Amino acid sequence: MKYDVKNLKLSNIGKNRIEWAERDMPVLRIIKKRFLKEKPFKNVTVAACLHVTTETANLMITMRAGGAKVFLCASNPLSTQDDVAASLVKDFGISTFAIKGEDNKTYYKHIKSVLAADPQITMDDGADLVSTLHSGGYNLKNIIGGTEETTTGVIRLKAMAQDGVLKYPIIAVNDALTKHFFDNRYGTGQSTIDGIVRATNVLLAGRSIVVAGYGWCGRGVAMRAKGMGANVIVTEVDPLKAIEAIMDGFTIMPMSDAAKIGDIFVTLTGDIHVIDKQHFMKMKDGAIVCNSGHFNVEINIPALKKISRKTREVRAFVEEYTLKSGKKIYILADGRLINLASAEGHPASVMDMSFANQSLSAEYLIKELSQSATAIAGSRQGGKIRNRVYPVPQEIDEKIAKMKLDSIGMKIDKLTPEQKKYLASWQEGT
Repeated sequence: MKYDVKNLKLSNIGKNRIEWAERDMPVLRIIKKRFLKEKPFKNVTVAACLHVTTETANLMITMRAGGAKVFLCASNPLSTQDDVAASLVKDFGISTFAIKGEDNKTYYKHIKSVLAADPQITMDDGADLVSTLHSGGYNLKNIIGGTEETTTGVIRLKAMAQDGVLKYPIIAVNDALTKHFFDNRYGTGQSTIDGIVRATNVLLAGRSIVVAGYGWCGRGVAMRAKGMGANVIVTEVDPLKAIEAIMDGFTIMPMSDAAKIGDIFVTLTGDIHVIDKQHFMKMKDGAIVCNSGHFNVEINIPALKKISRKTREVRAFVEEYTLKSGKKIYILADGRLINLASAEGHPASVMDMSFANQSLSAEYLIKELSQSATAIAGSRQGGKIRNRVYPVPQEIDEKIAKMKLDSIGMKIDKLTPEQKKYLASWQEGT
């Protein structure tokens, strides 16, 4: 096996950073300790397409502790931390195919390298691994099931299931309450602002920041930008989310109007061309545009190139587009995930719960579906688990929440028998 990493000398730095992240991942540490004893993934090959960060490294180490043969590639060309990739290979013996800044051809080459391991479990972030696996030429007979980390991937996989082309069951880790309430809101909120500031060093106080999309990620970014003193404008297509944004104290308007007054634009919708040619034409000179959704298609960069007369990199992750009118627009990280391209992604303490969901959901799939080949086939055809997208089981979600509270030394009340009886009764006063 050839490990495609930039510089193995980085491994010492990566190892120290992986250990630093582990300090803030107590739930995953508890799971790893149990996995070491029980080996739930013995003789199971796991193919993971995730952001190669210190937090992901700890998930991969946890899976390996459970007996899994782990193969990892990046889920975004700019999200890899090269020192982490080097350490995973050299210090932990985990097959890792990832280089920060890899081109599209290399990106898919790495995905195919992971799939060549003939996995039984897939872990995806954005569904590129699953869609490649379904594209033809791969043996899906040994696949037990998979997990999906992010909103964009869940949307794609549900579309596959609806079209009847999804060949195995997937658990939507993103939809767990202990994932999106915290990872998407607090993790994306902080790391996106971190990425913008690191890339540009601009002062956010007093600036008008346009947040496209008021899902859990958009909520987090809007909250953090407001906390930094910015004037936050939200654009939405969902009337309920728009009302919520107004109630939370933000201004709502269409992107066509926001384009005229925004200083910084952040897309977090999972949809295509949220910022398009007509919006670029209306923007101020010096407008900064970035994305914190999974794919860079949210910003129509090809359209921007067509109306520009020249481009240049003015600093790392900042590309200046000079329009034919002379106006300048700045695109951060080629429209890729700004929180991972120029910053380090979500803090470890919030990824602790997300990756606890990943590991326990994978274990659930093994227990439910790997009893025998007959059981797998039966469950897919006529049993309780079919080829569709499932939520994380509620008992896993609640277990992770309790483990997180316990790990930080916090306690909560319990219902008394009298209270339980009252809540279960429809008769007043009983």
